Amino acid sequence: MRTLSGFVFVVLVMGSILLHSFAFLGVFLIITALAVHEFHKLTNSQPDINVNPLFGIIGAVLLFASSFLHASDIIRYPIFSVYGLFVVLVLISELYLRKPNPIHNWAYFVLGQVFIALPFSLLNFIAFVDEATYKPLILIAVFVTIWVNDTGAYLFGITFGKHRLFERISPKKSWEGFFGGALAALASGYVFSLFIPEISLVQWLLFSEIVVVFGTFGDLIESLLKRTVHIKDSGNIIPGHGGMLDRFDSMMLAAPVIYIYLSFLF
Repeated sequence: MRTLSGFVFVVLVMGSILLHSFAFLGVFLIITALAVHEFHKLTNSQPDINVNPLFGIIGAVLLFASSFLHASDIIRYPIFSVYGLFVVLVLISELYLRKPNPIHNWAYFVLGQVFIALPFSLLNFIAFVDEATYKPLILIAVFVTIWVNDTGAYLFGITFGKHRLFERISPKKSWEGFFGGALAALASGYVFSLFIPEISLVQWLLFSEIVVVFGTFGDLIESLLKRTVHIKDSGNIIPGHGGMLDRFDSMMLAAPVIYIYLSFLF
């Protein structure tokens, strides 16, 4: 079941990106909504936190859709005004909801938008990084590099792992696994340089290592979140793999930094 669900997940992600930009929009709108829902389900399990998950989902969908329309040059300005107005209304709503700790609700609503919705939305700007031209292979490179890094880190970790990378948060991760994953990611960077020659080999290798470093930090941050609320997986929507946050944790920090990096190249 784990292998089958993992295969379906990869096909869904890769297929939506390759099929058409609107297929990517539809699938990732759903993924973003599910990830934000998981986030608020986890954080709402703590005392005095009661963010309406629907508010978080609507905000995330508005931000992702606005980013797609802007990045693809379908609609430019003032497309983000609707999202901004919605956020303002959510903040104002706490005046009337009479919940015990509105400051916590404000903080966790905003955190869900910044840590979950924003990275997903930035995938649009990675996909349309070259003058609103859809570049699915660059977007696929982000996910393939993450998966190659995870596989390399796992294989090197179980074979050679002795020195813990961050034992307090993730006891199974090792420095040997980290460097093994980084080495594997370099190989994926080389392969992508053959298919997208407008980005040089050196730039692709740097791309790969940026994904490795910040993907690892994203993984650790999600592990810290789960440890804080005392759960193992963020959800069970993907049998044997957990929830959407578990599958996209590395992307949360990798996507913003990769977008910044690509903005200097295009």
